[in-house]
Amino acid sequence: MSELGFGFLRLPKTADDYDWKELCAMTDAFLEQGGRYFDTCYTYLDGNSEKGIRDCLVRRHPRENYLLADKLPGYMCSSRQDARRFFDESRRRCGVDRFDVYMLHWLNRENLVSAEQYDQFGFLASLKEQGLAGRIGFSYHDSAALLDEILTRHPQVDLVQIQLNYLDWDAAGIEAGKCYDVCLRHRKSVVVMEPVKGGTLSALPPEAEAKLRARRPDWSPSRWALAFARSLPGTEIVLSGMSTLSQVEENTRPFLPLGPEDTELLFEAAAIINRQTAVGCTGCGYCLPHCPQSIPIPDYFKMYNELRRYPAEGWKIRPVYESLAREKARASDCIGCGSCAEHCPQRLAIPELMKDVSLAMG
Repeated sequence: MSELGFGFLRLPKTADDYDWKELCAMTDAFLEQGGRYFDTCYTYLDGNSEKGIRDCLVRRHPRENYLLADKLPGYMCSSRQDARRFFDESRRRCGVDRFDVYMLHWLNRENLVSAEQYDQFGFLASLKEQGLAGRIGFSYHDSAALLDEILTRHPQVDLVQIQLNYLDWDAAGIEAGKCYDVCLRHRKSVVVMEPVKGGTLSALPPEAEAKLRARRPDWSPSRWALAFARSLPGTEIVLSGMSTLSQVEENTRPFLPLGPEDTELLFEAAAIINRQTAVGCTGCGYCLPHCPQSIPIPDYFKMYNELRRYPAEGWKIRPVYESLAREKARASDCIGCGSCAEHCPQRLAIPELMKDVSLAMG
C-alpha cells in the first residue's frame, strides 16, 4: 500500500498572498496523521512553494520527522554549473542541507535533449554519491515508449513521478496505464502526481458520482480517486496537492484497497466523465507565464467545461467570464502563437480550444 504525499503546488491563498497560517495548520495535521512525504520544485509558485516548505515545515518540525522531495528545472540549465546553482538555491530556499528525493522536473522529449546534453542524470547521481540526495529520479510527461527509452539509457534513477489516475489510465495523450507498466518493468518505484486530476475527480457528473455513492455511500469522489492510485502495486507515494485543512483531514483518513469490482466501477465513471468533459485541463497553470496576452487559460477552461456539462447554467457562468475578461483578457484575444501549448503537460491544443471558449461564451 502506498503512502500519501503532500504536494506543495496548490497552496491556500488569502486575498493578496498565500495563507501561511492555514498552511502551517495543514502541515501539522498531515504530520499528526502519519504523513511524512512533502514534494516541491524550484519553479512552483515562483518560489513560494519552497518558501512554504521552509517556513511551515522545516523551521517548525524536526528533520527526522519528514521526507522532502525537490526538483531541478533542467530545461533552464545550459551547463552542469547551472544545475548545481539551482540545487544550492533550492536548498537555501527550503532551509535544508540535503533532499531525501531529488528529481529532474518535467522530463519530456524536448527537455530530454538538454538533460542528456548537460549530463543532468550524471549530476543527480553525483548528488546521491555525495549524500546530498537520498534517491534520484524525474517527473515525466510524455509517451510510454519514450519513458522506456529513458529508463533503458539511464537505469541509475530510483523512481519516476508520473501523472496517474483512473480518468487518464487509457487516455491517448497521457498513457498513464502504459507509463505505469513501463516503470514496473524497469523495477522503478512510482510516485503518483495528479491522482485527482487537478480537482477534476473531486466533482463528478451526478450520474458518475451516483454510481460510486451506491457502492460506498460515505466515500467522497476524491477518496475514490486517491484509493485507486494507492491500491496499485508499485506506487510508493501518491501526492495530493491539498489547499485546505479539510482536504488534509479527508485525504489522511484510513482507506481500504480497491478490488477488481471497484476498479471496474471507476472505469465506468470515467466513461461518463469523458462524455461530459470538453477540455482535460488540470489547472496546473504551466501555460500562464508563456501567454503574451495574459489570458487566464485554466479559468476559462473550467468555465467552458461547466458550461458544456450544465448548458442551462450559462446565465450564471457567462457573467463570471465577462468579469474576468474585463480584468485580464478575453479568450478571443488569443493570437495563436502556441507558446502555451508547448508548455502544457496535457498536450492540449490551447489556441484552437480558445476559439471554442470564445464562441461558447459569446
